Amino acid sequence: MSNKVIHIALANPRGFCAGVDRAIEIVENALEKYGKPIYVRNEVVHNKYVIESLKQKGAIFVNDLKQVPENSFLIFSAHGVSKKVKTDTLNYHLKSIDATCPLVTKVHKEVNRYLFEGYEILMIGHSGHPEVEGTLGQEADSKGKMHLIESLEDAKNIAIKNPNKLAFVTQTTLSLDETKEIISVLKHRFPNIQGPKADDICYATQNRQDAVKKSLHDADLFLVVGSKNSSNSNRLKELGDKNNIESYLIDDMNEFNPQWLNNKHKVLITAGASAPEVLTQALINTIKTYKQIEIEEIDGTEENIIFKLPKI
Repeated sequence: MSNKVIHIALANPRGFCAGVDRAIEIVENALEKYGKPIYVRNEVVHNKYVIESLKQKGAIFVNDLKQVPENSFLIFSAHGVSKKVKTDTLNYHLKSIDATCPLVTKVHKEVNRYLFEGYEILMIGHSGHPEVEGTLGQEADSKGKMHLIESLEDAKNIAIKNPNKLAFVTQTTLSLDETKEIISVLKHRFPNIQGPKADDICYATQNRQDAVKKSLHDADLFLVVGSKNSSNSNRLKELGDKNNIESYLIDDMNEFNPQWLNNKHKVLITAGASAPEVLTQALINTIKTYKQIEIEEIDGTEENIIFKLPKI
């Protein structure tokens, strides 16, 4: 491998968003106040490093509420939960603490308003993602008023009972471009469709995607720090793929392949909204062991949003 200096461009903003910071702090505060163990339904955020760190502090992550002893504290993840999960929590005599991101809560409120007003609702999102399950689960009575739209094909073919009583919401961590295309098709098919007053795509998802788009043009390698189950991290990697740039999603430094650096001049690095900065620095240090590097922090949108913590 040559000793040629590689230019590393660090996209900004990157890494933790306000919702992730808040969710992690809720778990840590609960452990400090009530002691371990504290139970968490599903991964509080989608990052392997964060989950392992919280496990070491005494958090226990569960998929089934039957795994949680009566009178225990149970934290809902940042992705939100269905109405059924909240009901089951009460029925199992558990004490809940809600770490749902406020931007997801906003979508839940939109859905509940539309349902109350008798609308059929299209949710744009990815099947199986916990945020999607939680939002679809706002329809507690299963009357079939909510439908999942995963693709342009779905948008073109969905059958609706009353196009004059129709609304849409979106998963907060989607690709901006893909979502706009789907919404455009829906608005063309259903001119009276209602949507949120403000975009459901969260500020952090949008800012990270915009930062990458701005800097991809002269990069010949694109590395995204994030876990495989992180929706927003996957959407970042897809930006590189769509621009025909060699792109990789890295969850662990053991996944890094030094061969990726061969004949590369500029490496663009970003991190998903649930990936801590310590992992980005670990990646830079890993690259340093193979190549001489120069680092550039690219200017980007400044984020100073802080979400209020709930009473614990």
